[in-house]
Parts: sequence; structure tokens; C-alpha cells
Amino acid sequence: MVVGNGDVGREAADVIDAGDVVIRFNGCRNFGAAGTRTDVVAVCNTGRPGAEMLADPRWRKSEAVSSAKEIWSIRDPQKFAAMRAELAVTHPELDDFCDDYTTGFAQFAAAHDKRHRIIPATVHDALDTALTSYSPAPYVVPSSGMVLIQALVSDPEYDDALLVLAGFGHSGWEWHPFDAERQLADSLVRGGRLMRLETLLPSSLSQGA
Repeated sequence: MVVGNGDVGREAADVIDAGDVVIRFNGCRNFGAAGTRTDVVAVCNTGRPGAEMLADPRWRKSEAVSSAKEIWSIRDPQKFAAMRAELAVTHPELDDFCDDYTTGFAQFAAAHDKRHRIIPATVHDALDTALTSYSPAPYVVPSSGMVLIQALVSDPEYDDALLVLAGFGHSGWEWHPFDAERQLADSLVRGGRLMRLETLLPSSLSQGA
């Protein structure tokens, strides 16, 4: 179960919690409404979101983070360090976008007996290549959710897994290529690599999923 921070109907909570592995993102905003089981919290480990999570005791002590066995850093720090100079020219307003907090998340994980994993740059690069098929408008980086999906579908460990998406509205920050990401996710659904949660629910329960 890959649970984004979009709307999920409360009727889906039990289905999500019944998953073998439940992955949530950053602040796990729909925790409760979208179930409570949390095995992995995937974090945006650079820029303002990373800094705010690490500095916020409410995030550190939240039920979702406390119960998670693993913390996954979505952004490869070396890749983002290499992006800094170009972004300073193309998007000077994103001056803190590449600030790296991976070490902080690794230390937090170690201090709380959690595994820490970094999604490698090769996953990000492969996703950029896959998105070109859908002619995305200029963007800065793919969304954290789509990077994690790419990591799962390209990892042999999950070849036989049923990967279910919940709370993915494919909308948000203007510099993510959400339209292309939606098309890529739909292609993966058609190919049998992904399933959207609403297909596991009776039609009367799928509203808002």
C-alpha cells in the first residue's frame, strides 16, 4: 500500500491497514482517515520540507513515524548537490531546495531502531526518462510519490508484489510534472504493475479515494 497525502475515503482505512507493507509520506497528513498502519515513512530529505520535519517534535513523536520500521529518503543527496548550480540560474527562488538533511534522517532512524534507506539517483534518472514519453512541461523534479513508485516497480524485491496506490491526486507543487506522472501511473496500471485502491473497493465506497 503506497498512501499519498491526498483524500482517501474512511471506508478504505481497513483495506489499507490490511496491506503487508504500508508506505506513507512526509507528515502522513491523512493518517487515521486513511488507516493507521505504517511500516515506512518516505521523506523529502532536502529543502524546506526536510528541515521542517526534523525540527518538529510533533513529526518525530507522531504515531505514524513512531510505528514505522523504516525511513526512506527519496532524494539522492549527490544528485541534488549537482543540481544546485543550475537551479541558482533557472529558479533562484529555490535557493534552499538542494539543502541536504539526509544525515539528520539517518541519525534519527538509527536513534529509534529504524532502517534508513536512500533512493538512488538512478531511480530518479530512470523516471525522468520514462516521463519524456508524455511530453511534460518544464519541471524541476518529479514528485516524491512518483520517485517512490519508480523505485518499487524497478526493484526485483517487489516483482511479485501487488502495488496499490491510495491518496494520489497527481496535483500540487507547480514544478512537479503531475500530468505526465498521472499518465505514467495509468500506464503502469494498465500494464498490471500498479493498482489504484478504488478498484479494490465497492463502487459505493470509492468516492474520494
